Amino acid sequence: MPRVFITGLGFVTSIGNDAASVASSLRELRHGFELYPPFQKPDIPCKVVGTVKGFTANSTDPEDWTWPSRYAIKRETLRSMAPHGLYAHCAFLQAVEDARLGPGEVSNPETGLNAASGGSPFLTHYNHERLLKLGVMRCSPMGIVSSIVGTLNFNLVAAFRIQGSSCGFSSACASSAHAIGFAFDDISLGRQKRMFVVGAEDGNVDAIMPFAGMRTLSLQTDPALASRPFDAARDGFVGTGGATVMVLESEDEVARRGVRPYAEVLGWGQASDGYNVAISHPDGAGLALAMRNALRAARVAPEQVDHINAHATSTLIGDIAEARALRAVFPQAAERPGISSTKALTGHGLSLAGVMESAFCALAMREGFTPGSAHISRVDPQCEGLKILRETVPQAPGIVMKNSSGFGGANVALLFRKV
Repeated sequence: MPRVFITGLGFVTSIGNDAASVASSLRELRHGFELYPPFQKPDIPCKVVGTVKGFTANSTDPEDWTWPSRYAIKRETLRSMAPHGLYAHCAFLQAVEDARLGPGEVSNPETGLNAASGGSPFLTHYNHERLLKLGVMRCSPMGIVSSIVGTLNFNLVAAFRIQGSSCGFSSACASSAHAIGFAFDDISLGRQKRMFVVGAEDGNVDAIMPFAGMRTLSLQTDPALASRPFDAARDGFVGTGGATVMVLESEDEVARRGVRPYAEVLGWGQASDGYNVAISHPDGAGLALAMRNALRAARVAPEQVDHINAHATSTLIGDIAEARALRAVFPQAAERPGISSTKALTGHGLSLAGVMESAFCALAMREGFTPGSAHISRVDPQCEGLKILRETVPQAPGIVMKNSSGFGGANVALLFRKV
């Protein structure tokens, strides 16, 4: 079966809008959190967000949006986008440039696209209110395609003339990890030679604030204390938005084009908790099974894994469940693998998280370092027995596992190898 490699990355994130700035933030453990102005009200308990800088997309009219001047976007393309569609379009252009792809390599029957987002609650609410108050014929013809789950697929496939397979994924916080896994399958089974994998979220009030109602958001007012996975004093996650695009290619395409990959995708596994609609299995049973499935599929032994980029969102229940799953799968967990959660720097990107953090792994492997897990003062006693990295290690891991978990107990584990 063809081997699969990561050949291009594009970023619009709270810790940077290009590979160089993201790598610097990861290496230096520099977070992207701010006190978010719309949340600074007495009736809103959460205050901190991982904000996207250099873009403004808080208007319902795309013509009011601003973005870095290096990106040229036509008006007719912009009018059907959600805010996270703007982020994804710019990250896509970065990834194409990074992978050194020409127009014919982007648009052909052997290049496809998988995307993941939660849609745009911001525009869904706006369009629905307009329909009810002003009537159906006063609604934008682009209202549906700019707001519903799938808006990323609709817009990117049309804008970049994608001719190969295209699919949207909706498994909450495991969505873009699923998108990578199935893209890997399409290439390794010979269905496609190249796949774009995209994850994006608005990261605004409408996308983040409903999680306050679930009592899952941090209530901290200090940005440096708000997101601290595995810490005994953690009190919830911090929301974030943005976009990440990853280019996957077959070994033959890599050789033909003479490009230097970031990393190889070795395989993946998935499993479900079958336990609760919103809460992780207390012992992380589904995640443990997903990790074992990934190891078996990739023919990798647990002792060969050097590092794990954990799902760990900084929630009370989720971090403990993942810690238990990790101890169950890795018998030498106190010594190896090293474990960290980059959500301590970015916050939780929801359906964006899987591909964003997988891209962090690939970038760190090529740049020669392993990010630590920031903001830990005291490890939760229930998360002990793991080698949790609290500082950046100045060498790249050989094999990395990336974990993702979503509502309903959806779990995905991805494996990457340094090239």
